[in-house]
Amino acid sequence: MTTLVGLSGSLREGSLNSALLRAAAELMPAGVALDIATIRGIPLYDGDVEAAEGLPATVQALKDRVAAADGLLFVTPEYNNSMPGVMKNAVDWLSRPASDIARVFGGKPIAMIGASPGGFGTILSQNAWLPVFRTLGARLWSEGRLMVPRAHTVFAADGTLSDPKIRTALTTFLQGYVEFVESSAQPHA
Repeated sequence: MTTLVGLSGSLREGSLNSALLRAAAELMPAGVALDIATIRGIPLYDGDVEAAEGLPATVQALKDRVAAADGLLFVTPEYNNSMPGVMKNAVDWLSRPASDIARVFGGKPIAMIGASPGGFGTILSQNAWLPVFRTLGARLWSEGRLMVPRAHTVFAADGTLSDPKIRTALTTFLQGYVEFVESSAQPHA
């Protein structure tokens, strides 16, 4: 079975991005499990804390989940035309110590999606993540993009994805990403 970890870059209870992540878990192709993880509880990165105490337990647990997964689905909001600080902070912690980057991110197939109440989706946030993933050595799936604009109109009051066009687009995106993850796991000749 293919196992993916999904992370939402929002801490908000009613987050549109967390709702999108839950919809992705529901729409995963057969034989694929999406483990929804959280960045909640990860403290602000502080090199002095790292040096004195090591990694916080929340960080170590998330690092181990990401490292063990076949791929990482990143669900990123867009704040001020860029990536959300809480999610960047989590990635900064996950990349510590630097000697552990390859175990956690090296060659890891990653895909990004995002939802925004604005009209352009999360294109600027997704673009802002590109150099970060390149630096970490992850393998970004770039053959598909999913940005959900006016996201407040595509979810029902209970947070379920109600827009059929977005459901179809998400299903298609996930199928392509899973094929990329599974082909990445195959030995290359």
